[in-house]
Amino acid sequence: MTKAIGYIRVSTDKQAEQGVSLDAQREKLEAYAKLYDIDLIDMVIEQGSAKCLQREGLQSALNRLGQDADALLVVKLDRLTRSVADLGRLVESYFQDHALLSVGEQIDTRSAAGRLVLNVLASVSQWEREVIGERTSAAMQHMRSQNKYTGGKVPYGYDLVDGSLVENKTEQSVINLVAQYKAKGLSFRRIARVLSESGYRSRTGKALSAMSISRMAA
Repeated sequence: MTKAIGYIRVSTDKQAEQGVSLDAQREKLEAYAKLYDIDLIDMVIEQGSAKCLQREGLQSALNRLGQDADALLVVKLDRLTRSVADLGRLVESYFQDHALLSVGEQIDTRSAAGRLVLNVLASVSQWEREVIGERTSAAMQHMRSQNKYTGGKVPYGYDLVDGSLVENKTEQSVINLVAQYKAKGLSFRRIARVLSESGYRSRTGKALSAMSISRMAA
């Protein structure tokens, strides 16, 4: 009979105190273990985020694999991690030799079919992340081409007006001067000095630096 450790994670103190999520997870793990004839020898309960794997409860459960337990049982994979990369690291480090059982996704890596399902899920999740990234990048590029603000510091030479970037005539004139001086072969440091001597200042009122000039020339 497979000996498993149940791992239960809740995200907030409120969930931990009320016990609703804890009880629901516990009941599902106990029902799964009974249905599939698994000896549920212990349950590790933890409150915290899934942002990293270095969680005391999770590490304690993982370290018992190969000692007094053969498998780790969870309600869903996101109780372990929401990161495809971290899931891959867990599979490589722990679940090559020991079983991972998930109630929600019906994953049982004791079988070849279960390992296949886990790999497919990881691949699909990675694909979704890449597609979202590509769509976001395309959308940001389109917004920039339309002078739409995409977040971060408003670039020198522009003002933010109703969500759109509008040219600042004074700053644009400085950018034009930078281009002219650069065409004459002046270094960024020299251009910064010339403009500062002519009374030009940065947005914060400081003397222009070679770094700020290089960004204007980019």
